Amino acid sequence: MTSNEKTSVGQRNHSFRPGGRTRQGRPRFMRYVWVALSVICAMTVAASAWLAVKAFDMSRQLETARQLMPQLKEQVLKEDTVAAGKTVEQLRNATSRAHEAGTDPIWTLAGALPWLGANFQAASALATSADDMTVFGAVPLVEALDSLNWKALAPNGGKIDLSPLSDAAPRLQTASQTVIQSADRLAEVNTDQLLPQVAEPLRQAKEQLDSLQGELSTAADAASVAPGMMGAEAPRKYLLLIQNNAESRASGGIPGALAVLQIDNGKMSLTDQTSATDLGAMSPIIGVEAEQQQIYSRRVGKFMQDVNLTPDFPTSASAALAMWQQKTGTRLDGVVSIDPVALSYLLAATGPVKLTDTGSSEIFAALPTELSAKNVVKTLLSDVYAEIPDPAMQDLYFANVAKELFHSLSNGKADSARLLDSVTSGVKEGRVMAWSAAKEEQTVISKYPLSGSLSGPYLSPAQFGLYFNDGTGAKMDYYVKRTAQLIPQCSDDGYIQMKLRVTSTNTAPTNAASALPAYVTGGGVFGVPAGSVQTNIIAYGPAQSNVEEVFAGGKKIAFASYRHAGRPVGVITVRLAPGQSSTAEFTFGKIVQHTAPQLSVTPTVQAQKDVVLATQAAACVPAS
Repeated sequence: MTSNEKTSVGQRNHSFRPGGRTRQGRPRFMRYVWVALSVICAMTVAASAWLAVKAFDMSRQLETARQLMPQLKEQVLKEDTVAAGKTVEQLRNATSRAHEAGTDPIWTLAGALPWLGANFQAASALATSADDMTVFGAVPLVEALDSLNWKALAPNGGKIDLSPLSDAAPRLQTASQTVIQSADRLAEVNTDQLLPQVAEPLRQAKEQLDSLQGELSTAADAASVAPGMMGAEAPRKYLLLIQNNAESRASGGIPGALAVLQIDNGKMSLTDQTSATDLGAMSPIIGVEAEQQQIYSRRVGKFMQDVNLTPDFPTSASAALAMWQQKTGTRLDGVVSIDPVALSYLLAATGPVKLTDTGSSEIFAALPTELSAKNVVKTLLSDVYAEIPDPAMQDLYFANVAKELFHSLSNGKADSARLLDSVTSGVKEGRVMAWSAAKEEQTVISKYPLSGSLSGPYLSPAQFGLYFNDGTGAKMDYYVKRTAQLIPQCSDDGYIQMKLRVTSTNTAPTNAASALPAYVTGGGVFGVPAGSVQTNIIAYGPAQSNVEEVFAGGKKIAFASYRHAGRPVGVITVRLAPGQSSTAEFTFGKIVQHTAPQLSVTPTVQAQKDVVLATQAAACVPAS
């Protein structure tokens, strides 16, 4: 080995350091670090830019979808399938691009970041829900709309074509379930830690989903039970109750006229017309739950005329069906109820109907031979009693009216759009109700106002009720005008307090005792002077609250206190002479519900908008 070689080796050995690092290697290592950091910074900048692009695109697409939803809803309601198809295609394109951005790998990784990650996750949930709602909700809905001819659901030639509704049911169910799942997904997102730019669109999406969820669920439920209830699988028979508002009962009026409505695969017919009087008293008395029997007496299960003293229509309907079976030996499938005001709504859709079979022309000479939306209420609730003293002849006239109106409806004389509006108005006001003896069907019906239930899921948690039962034993309620109003009160005990004010006025002429027929005034038979009106007023509060006191004429009065389905019930009796008015106030306390109060009232001859006044605002003076 040469000296140069030795020197070289010595130099190499002299420069060796533990860990294999060299003086020359340290700068090289630092260069690697700086290169790595530079790459990371570049990647971070690139990722941030990428996320910014995705965020901008997602925001734009979701805003487009938000603006398209009301447009699509309006087109669906108008049954404009062509326009709805174009809109849903635009909606699908927008939500698809938003979903693509929200499921991007880099976006998904960003969701794991501290602090900001929740915003990326929330945006992804929003984009996914929007796309699911479009693909599995809006698209099936528009496809169902395209195949479902709503006009075909109106009677035509005595029959309703049920096949479009049956065919649409699966798609409506799919759409409904998708919206429910999307709403649940968004409900799980905690918005407390989100940026305003994310939280606000999320809130708007929740509101839209809540609105759409209710409408789709209703459509899906209708499609699931309506075909079966209308005889698609087997013929159905329903007891038809025509409630007479001239003699009030809690759910409307005395069910004086009865008939059997038969439906076989959409084909309808009306048979077995009779009256509650003809059925007579029940023996044995039909059983009613103890709570309601205590409030409304055993008469609910003894006479068909009193079956709806309770405002809970499922109770009335089941008792009425049992009464019909006891007296006729026939078992029916359910009950449908309607009143003359609802009949006027139907006549607005069908146009006037002529009465072709009125029996004795002399007896009915003073009554109209053509009924319309304008004269049917006055004719059935007032003129009949003034012109026909014989109750049997009154029933004959009622039966003929029902037959002719039903014939007009079943033969397609009604405008389908107006008919749907008429039925909807009747249901909304509690004038049209239905009950099915089939448990599965009744479970669905109980979700909606159509059920007339006092404990249905459609009721507000802060639900109040005001119901009227005639105590005159006559037809004087035609002359009674009422208003009802909720008035919040100031309370210092941490609970909400509410007054329920009801004002009643007897508008009968001062000489009603002699000017009106004894059948209308009652003739004093039940202890009420002819011309006067006696009414049992029943007030319900929300569950867990109490009826604390009742005032009438500015004075505190005694009242009967009960409980029904967990709700407090207060009952008073009011008697009014012709021209006399009375105002009573029920005070409810210990109300724990903090939702907007709602008030249900017995349907009367008056329009509901004239009876139920807007809830007053509480005028509280802060404590000094």
